[in-house]
Amino acid sequence: MCEDSEIVLVGGGIMSFTLAAMLKELKPSAEISLYEMLEDVGLESSMVWNNAGTGHQALCELNYTPKKSDGSIDTTKAFAINQQYELSKEFWAHCVKKNILQTPSSFLNPVPHLSFVVDNIVPYLKLRYETLSKSPLFRNMQYSQDHDQIKQWAPLLLEGRDPNQQIAATYMAEGTDVDFGAIVHQLRDSLSRQKGFNIYVNHKVTNLTKEGNTWLLDVKDKTNGTAKQVKAKFVFLGAGGGSFPLLQKSGIPESKGYGGFPVGGLWLVCKNRDIIDKHQAKIYGKASIGDPPMSVPHLDTRIIDGKKELLFGPYAGFNTKFLKRGSLLDFPLSIRANNSMPMIQAGIDNVPLTIYLIKQILLTNGRRMRKLNVFIPSAKLDDWKAKFAGQRVQIIKKDAQGRGSLQFGTEVITSSDGSLAALLGASPGASTTVNIMVQVLKRCFKDEMDSQEWQDKIREMLPSYGRSLEENIAHFNECRAQTASILNLPFKEI
Repeated sequence: MCEDSEIVLVGGGIMSFTLAAMLKELKPSAEISLYEMLEDVGLESSMVWNNAGTGHQALCELNYTPKKSDGSIDTTKAFAINQQYELSKEFWAHCVKKNILQTPSSFLNPVPHLSFVVDNIVPYLKLRYETLSKSPLFRNMQYSQDHDQIKQWAPLLLEGRDPNQQIAATYMAEGTDVDFGAIVHQLRDSLSRQKGFNIYVNHKVTNLTKEGNTWLLDVKDKTNGTAKQVKAKFVFLGAGGGSFPLLQKSGIPESKGYGGFPVGGLWLVCKNRDIIDKHQAKIYGKASIGDPPMSVPHLDTRIIDGKKELLFGPYAGFNTKFLKRGSLLDFPLSIRANNSMPMIQAGIDNVPLTIYLIKQILLTNGRRMRKLNVFIPSAKLDDWKAKFAGQRVQIIKKDAQGRGSLQFGTEVITSSDGSLAALLGASPGASTTVNIMVQVLKRCFKDEMDSQEWQDKIREMLPSYGRSLEENIAHFNECRAQTASILNLPFKEI
């Protein structure tokens, strides 16, 4: 049996549903089919316990502002991510206005974002603040080394702390906590009511091949074991770690040389309601010297199912699965002739990462508490429990020198004719979903995106699209104030 579908999306997470929602806004007549191999959508990286829920806007994430060789702060990534997350908020606001998404507090809540450091890292944080606060994007950032002020922002940081210890923090009231799983389910419910959108759960795409101008996908129904083929003009592989093996099977030249390195995660989750109620912030620290960016510690207030929670982590781990509910054969089966050398080179160059992961796997809860005690000196093991988080696949690809390199970020790979796009990588992925999907649209729907009709619709959904908010303060204030008002978020005009 062979079915026809104009557009096929593989994977039922935040990426696929965002692309589906945008396409339905731009082209309501589009015929879209979405295939998810699990029993429901949003159960992997988009699931609320499987990610940090941070609306990544570089307000507190120190790995987005590295120190350059001359001692200055590199703000390039921070500025880009800040504006990219704003596009996500603008799209969610558009969806709220059109009743595509529900009450904002059901998926997005204001939670201040803080950076917190101790001892010899204090000068770095001060320089970061002085550099970032010159930009309109970060003008409202506050900085303090005063224990009393920091205690007002985050009381837990000062409980049991040596009053003579040197500490510093930055504070941004405009931070957010996001339930990406809730967004997925709300988009699913809205899209399911639209003509021309079909969702198939418990359906696994096992292979895909190009036939002329169309893709032929082999799909297995996991509930009864039956198989079918689906023809599509455009395919998006947005299945998290599951995208990588399908990208390899596609055989497109652009996929050659790519490898994937899986990394798991674990949280410490607070069990004590009194402690949880004292804290209302997302606080990011700085990774220890030699540790990878994925190890950045953070103490997170989360709103999960309408209830406040408190998490600390992540603690990294390693297994060979590309998905939390994947197969231990995922990683070994991904090694091919065209990517084996880049993967070997990346392995040689990242021996410290291997050592770090081994140490993380061997950590006891008692040793995990030592990291938490940097943030909360008074924290006790009895108040916390360990909980596994999601599984990520970091990208391995050739760098500018042609050597295999491990990448920490998100990347879209598209075929030369724009008929296939695949998403690889990790953070800040979910937060910058809308910007990523705009890139997919520009590469894969080029003629439509160049049309005045689509440009007008894009501007309606994303008022700041294509404009530098840094260079137009009036427009900056107008766009961000409107979005904040719709989403019930704090905003202070600059």
